Amino acid sequence: MAKDVIIACDFSSAEDTFRFLDRFTEEKPFLKIGMELFYAEGPSIVREIKRRGHKIFLDLKLHDIPNTVKKAMSVLRNLDVDMTNVHAAGTIDMMRAALEGLTRPDGTRPLLIAVTQLTSTSEERMQRELLINAPINDTIVRYAENTREAGLDGVVCSPLEAGMVKAACGSGFMTVTPGVRFADGDKGDQVRITTPARAAEIGTDYIVVGRPITEAPDPVAAYRRCMSEFLGR
Repeated sequence: MAKDVIIACDFSSAEDTFRFLDRFTEEKPFLKIGMELFYAEGPSIVREIKRRGHKIFLDLKLHDIPNTVKKAMSVLRNLDVDMTNVHAAGTIDMMRAALEGLTRPDGTRPLLIAVTQLTSTSEERMQRELLINAPINDTIVRYAENTREAGLDGVVCSPLEAGMVKAACGSGFMTVTPGVRFADGDKGDQVRITTPARAAEIGTDYIVVGRPITEAPDPVAAYRRCMSEFLGR
């Protein structure tokens, strides 16, 4: 399975996004487009970034009744993104509906993954506010097992849980992990985090890195550092 660094393009406009991407004259990084940018610019931003030659993880975290999610995915499948996602908490039926909607008539589709627990969620908060009384690691593994049963390709989890997800669901089950920071960087609002090098040791497939790259004085250098630490090159 391919491994890569995905840059989270958490910008509020196309102008800011392309100003950032124009700094990359040699590389074509894999990019994550989240809710802020997609809601600001709509599908056109996806089409233009694809035209420029980038792979895209469209991070909209769909979570609704199965029929609504199926119909939404049938629209998103036409954007030619490489990966998209739902919330695993939406149930196995919802995830199966998402997969059905995302699959094109010729049988092709983007990768589809499910969010387990957001990396901003601590065990204490999950139990107190969401009334999920199981330990957070058990909850994440169960969500991953549900995702596998639904036929999806993998999950979004923190790098701290990637190893246990692989152990429960198999080495071919994909893990995409945000919550990655440089050892000498600010952790921001994430609480379950690690470094690119440690994420590589744990065995995660993709790391999603935002502010440590996008807000760096030299984003290209930060991206190359991240690639070096995660991929050893």
